[in-house]
Amino acid sequence: MDGTFAVIFFIVGLTDTYLNECATGCYQLRDAPARAALQISDTYFQSDNISNEIYATYDLARSYGAFQPVIGASATSDGDLWIGAGAKWTTQNVIEGPFFVELSFMPGLYIQGDGPDLGGPLEFRGALGVGYAFDNGASVTVLADHRSNADLGRINPGLETIGVRFAMALD
Repeated sequence: MDGTFAVIFFIVGLTDTYLNECATGCYQLRDAPARAALQISDTYFQSDNISNEIYATYDLARSYGAFQPVIGASATSDGDLWIGAGAKWTTQNVIEGPFFVELSFMPGLYIQGDGPDLGGPLEFRGALGVGYAFDNGASVTVLADHRSNADLGRINPGLETIGVRFAMALD
């Protein structure tokens, strides 16, 4: 990742905020549903499936415009750990019905176990997902994400995951 995903994330989120939120205060603090989520993924390095990952996230009960703060932590079957915080953007205006599209961007700390050397401890995680929202506030999402150091480290090979996330509203 050379920063392109981060630029796309911010352009989409800022555009959505401008078009849909500015009439009532662009980045005014608003209540949002707090959610806890668990994601199960396959992890890929250099196009090879190398391990499995479990990834837990918590969406804070607030938003700023179209951006909702989120924190997360993951562990792979290779013993790699990642912990980070950032934001996500979600919309139901792309697909008709209870479906939604989600983007997230989270800087974080990578601790290498027996997995690949990603070039340093600072790793940015960007994700794109499509999901289904249930009437009770729960959701299921299919996601693909990429993490890398955005060319800030000595090497920048990147790591991808493909997974399914189950989320519950905590209200």
